[in-house]
Amino acid sequence: MRYQKKLIKWRKRAIRVVALRDEGRWKTLAASLPSYLDSDGLLKYFPRMLEGSEVLTAYVMSVIHESGWTIPSEIQQRMEKGLQQFVEGTILRRSPFPTADLSIRKLAALEALSRHGKAEPKLLGSVTIEPNLWPTSAVLDWWNLLHRVAEIADREARLREVEQIIRARLNLQGTTMGFSTERPDLLWWLMISSDVNALRLILHLLEAGQWQEDLPRLMRGAIGRQYRGAWDLTVANAWGVLAVERFSRAFEATPVTGVTTASLAGAAQAAEWAKTPKGTTLSFSWPAKGDDLAIDHDGTGHPWVTVQAQAAIPLKAPLGSGYRIAKAVAPIEPRRPGRWSRGDLIRVRLTVEAQSDMTWVVVSDPIPAGASHLGTSLGRDSKIAVQGEKREGWAWPTFEERAFEAFRGYYEYVPKGSFVVEYTIRLNQSGRFQLPTTRVEALYAPEMFGELPNDPLEVLP
Repeated sequence: MRYQKKLIKWRKRAIRVVALRDEGRWKTLAASLPSYLDSDGLLKYFPRMLEGSEVLTAYVMSVIHESGWTIPSEIQQRMEKGLQQFVEGTILRRSPFPTADLSIRKLAALEALSRHGKAEPKLLGSVTIEPNLWPTSAVLDWWNLLHRVAEIADREARLREVEQIIRARLNLQGTTMGFSTERPDLLWWLMISSDVNALRLILHLLEAGQWQEDLPRLMRGAIGRQYRGAWDLTVANAWGVLAVERFSRAFEATPVTGVTTASLAGAAQAAEWAKTPKGTTLSFSWPAKGDDLAIDHDGTGHPWVTVQAQAAIPLKAPLGSGYRIAKAVAPIEPRRPGRWSRGDLIRVRLTVEAQSDMTWVVVSDPIPAGASHLGTSLGRDSKIAVQGEKREGWAWPTFEERAFEAFRGYYEYVPKGSFVVEYTIRLNQSGRFQLPTTRVEALYAPEMFGELPNDPLEVLP
């Protein structure tokens, strides 16, 4: 175990100096590189290892080049030769898992070589070009290769194809960003995750000068992917620092000063950046008739503005924005078949479909006034009545709240796909009950939600 920790230590040191943007420490670390090279020119995690890793070598070459730093020329030449021989098949490095990831590793090596003009088109002869079947990381490597190597055959057609693939996989909802292939994209043994893909996509677009209108949303979405102030992998945090730094140079070179004024329907409000350097919220009442929102900035820089409209509109049909929710209600031994009566037990089944992975999601479903939850272990409860409740899918609640007005399930993590939750209530009051909507929502990205209107519920005495 101690040996394994030392194996990882050098990689973490390299990531740390990049994330801290400490070039002095990198020069000190670079001086020790010769002791980490194997006989083929590939980097080892630990000097005592016999063989180096093409994955580590490609990552270090790429992230150091993106940092604007350099590797000693003699060492870099040996690393480049090692990666070229790996792609050609002259040297063999097996995956730590029995999985078909050779093409992915070769594309990562070619992407690193392309940064130094060493990715010759003939090296692609050992890779079957099937971008639709690749994980997103490999598609991004292929996109970078096509951008940097002009001699690749059918380059223009392939550039259009790869851009279309990325657009089809990208999921932008409000201020959130994800990919439709998030689960298979988690290749942690290759230093790859969806967070890494999101940040590398931004870096590619900044380098290529593409999608300029979408870049601010992508950057906001990539930052929103952080959990407790960090991205999922240590390598993702290094890429993240570089992406934010490069984005700031392109879009935020001039600091924001002065006053930003917003006006709507004759009302005006202002944000003084000297008083609120981190930004503020300006709220307006909904206008009586259609009007334009005008925003003017008097000062230096270009502030970012997020516009959100909120209105209380009766919901008449299911509404989905990142989530879909369906509800089914079934009686358990009803007194009157086809009708609801006081004392009847109801089994409620909620099916939620998520279009992308998300952290901290809540499902809220209202219950009729006077109804009581079963399965709470309180007096007059029935454990037998709740035995048939089901939980399906990969999402599992962190906490369930069985309040007097609703059932709520809180999920720390909800992956892309569908999941099912069921609960049981007893109808204790007769009458006609108007119920609010059933809703699923991402707590920290409220624009990701799904709503379902509920029909009135009539309970006979």
